[in-house]
Amino acid sequence: MYSRHPFKGLNLGILAHVDAGKTTLTERLLHAAGVIDQPGSVDDGSTQTDSLALERARGITIKSAVVSFALDDLTVNLIDTPGHPDFIAEVERVLSVLDGVVLVVSAVEGVQAQTRVLMRTLKRLRIPTLIFVNKIDRGGASYDGTLRGIAERLSPAIVPMGTAAALGTRDARFTAYGPGQAEFTDRLVEVLADRDDALLASYVNAAAGVPYDRLRRALAEQTERALVHPVYFGSAATGDGVPELTAGIRELLPAATGDPEGPPAGEVFKVERGPAGEKIAYVRMRAGTLRTREVVRFGRARNGVRQEAKVTAISVFDQGATEPGRSVSAGRIAKVHGLPGIRIGDTVGDATGPADAGGHFAPPTLETVVVPADPSDKVALHAALTLLAEGDPLINLRQDDLRQEISVSLYGEVQKEVIQATLADDFGLDVGFRETTTINIERLAGSGSAVEFKEDDDTSQFMATVGLRVDPAPPGSGVDFRLEVELGSMPYAFFKAVEETVRETLAQGLHGWEVPDVTVTMTHSGYFPRQSHAHATFDKAMSSTAGDFRNLTPLVLMAALREAGTVVHEPLHRFHLEVPADTLGAVLSALSRHRAVPLTTTDRGGAYELEGDIPAAQVHALEQQLPGLTRGEGMLDAAFDHYAPVTGAPPTRARTGLNPLDRKEYRLRVVRRGLSQV
Repeated sequence: MYSRHPFKGLNLGILAHVDAGKTTLTERLLHAAGVIDQPGSVDDGSTQTDSLALERARGITIKSAVVSFALDDLTVNLIDTPGHPDFIAEVERVLSVLDGVVLVVSAVEGVQAQTRVLMRTLKRLRIPTLIFVNKIDRGGASYDGTLRGIAERLSPAIVPMGTAAALGTRDARFTAYGPGQAEFTDRLVEVLADRDDALLASYVNAAAGVPYDRLRRALAEQTERALVHPVYFGSAATGDGVPELTAGIRELLPAATGDPEGPPAGEVFKVERGPAGEKIAYVRMRAGTLRTREVVRFGRARNGVRQEAKVTAISVFDQGATEPGRSVSAGRIAKVHGLPGIRIGDTVGDATGPADAGGHFAPPTLETVVVPADPSDKVALHAALTLLAEGDPLINLRQDDLRQEISVSLYGEVQKEVIQATLADDFGLDVGFRETTTINIERLAGSGSAVEFKEDDDTSQFMATVGLRVDPAPPGSGVDFRLEVELGSMPYAFFKAVEETVRETLAQGLHGWEVPDVTVTMTHSGYFPRQSHAHATFDKAMSSTAGDFRNLTPLVLMAALREAGTVVHEPLHRFHLEVPADTLGAVLSALSRHRAVPLTTTDRGGAYELEGDIPAAQVHALEQQLPGLTRGEGMLDAAFDHYAPVTGAPPTRARTGLNPLDRKEYRLRVVRRGLSQV
């Protein structure tokens, strides 16, 4: 082993497509480290990290879990994440706190849709990643085929770290390469020199070749920079190949960094409730040291001020358990108590967050209305769903007060089943769901502008002038708010009121869908300074408030959107489908009925492999039909890829709250709401 690190910590993620064996690998790593006497079984519901009753019953990971173990002088905080695509939000929240990842691939199924989604994100975020090819003991396992699939679909910059023999049998074994094996050193030089000019020059000029120690150091350096990805083979079930993987984790992945003496700064990636209902935050410390009884700032600033609270308790992870601690320092993960308003994604201490926080995966593309079996449970249902949203903000509760309905966003049907079971088991609520529908978005067709002035003799109830221009922005760029007026032309709080209201209003465009990518420029501004009648106190009728700008902005923004026009786009998934050759005709007909478009069709000898696009709304129906079309032999993977314009009449979404598209009704309701608050 070529050790590079002194005593430090490593926050390690285990990621995979569902059923690739990542939880079994987690158990094997814990067993090898001496944390548990015997590896638990997913089938038996005896694993360390799948602690929820629902996880044990279904045999899948639903919530991320942290468990700690030691590798010599390195303390590893291992985070087991869900593999099912319906729970990608859990992976989303974990990515920003990881120092390295083991991506698990099945030697039988090979690279699957979720594997590709995960690897694309890991490469974009430059998270150091080792690949572990699991299940070499299963029938159908392939060494060369899996390596070829990894190189073609994940990354060509891979380095196999050994050979596998007797695949498909209980005697399957992995043998690591050593310094004397030319096949390995040649591959190392080929991959590493392509990304290191100095190494390439040494290879060309050195008659005896590049020393093996230097190649291993270069491998560690380039792995740490996420330029190359070492590949290990093995079986988590039998334990073969796991010692070699463990050595790779110790040697090749970078330890956590951060100055424990600086100001405390941490990031919250998970929130759960304790026995008494108190919030418990999982915090990754990036700098400094957080101590019990310390008053700490946390959360997002509101009106320029962040929340403050005293840390009442800290629990640190140690050898498979959590132990009470007095402090947690940079690089570590701990459970922190005493921060009542804490939310996922919040910073603790220093407000500086990670460089690339959130937005790593596509948001949910489906939604449904949750319906209580007993109508009198509506209030309790809202409270329960609010608590669930604390742990999973992407379920995105939408309350329709007019129809008395609550909608939640989903990644898939399995997530809906889990929500239903959780409400029943944890809250005693029996619920059903309306039909699952697609969450579309709206994109601008062009540019548009609008302005409303407040003059002295105007009878409008809004004491404000607002002008806005909207312009299309590239997909994925988000909402960008800009000013074409002087920042000093009116109080800063009024500009903030306009910006915040713009972002809130864009959640429901002309057709009721979110407008996610747009540049909004404030072109006009005006206000009435604080004033009063002679010898009287402040008179709202004569002075502008932030509420004037919050109430007027939706009307101006919708007028600008109307001038620009919007086009409804639906989410499309990229599908990968393998079917027996004699079923291809029936499968192609089904794809056509579901508006799927095959982009490539490859003959694999007795089977066909298809890849293409399919509307997100059609994926579940195709999954249900596929077994009957292919005698149960078809395999389908699908994951969100992009949005495309809807053909035909644009679908609409019922609006919630005030409707600025109906100016008369909007103004009346604003007046009524204002009176009710007096």
